[in-house]
Amino acid sequence: MTTGAVQLQTALPDESAARRLAAAVVGERLAACVQVVGPVRSTYRWEGRVQEAEEWLCLIKTTTARVPDLIPRLRALHPYEVPEIIALPIIDGDPDYLRWVESAVS
Repeated sequence: MTTGAVQLQTALPDESAARRLAAAVVGERLAACVQVVGPVRSTYRWEGRVQEAEEWLCLIKTTTARVPDLIPRLRALHPYEVPEIIALPIIDGDPDYLRWVESAVS
């Protein structure tokens, strides 16, 4: 089953950047909700080296229809050269919550 709802995730370097991004995309009706989780510890390969950083994870609830507008907006707001922006389909969930997500971004 597919619901039309999507969760995107991205990680930012600090809490204030994550909160600014969350407020912007919810305020612009690109997302119904953004949960800011952190700090988290990320280990990744960048510029040929294994690196580690403290980051703040944003879990962004929206719809498939809003993703084409949301991704470029996330890139514009993001301080990283190559930000993590991953969209995961929500295959099932509480029908009332999924309707709320749809109405919040319409």
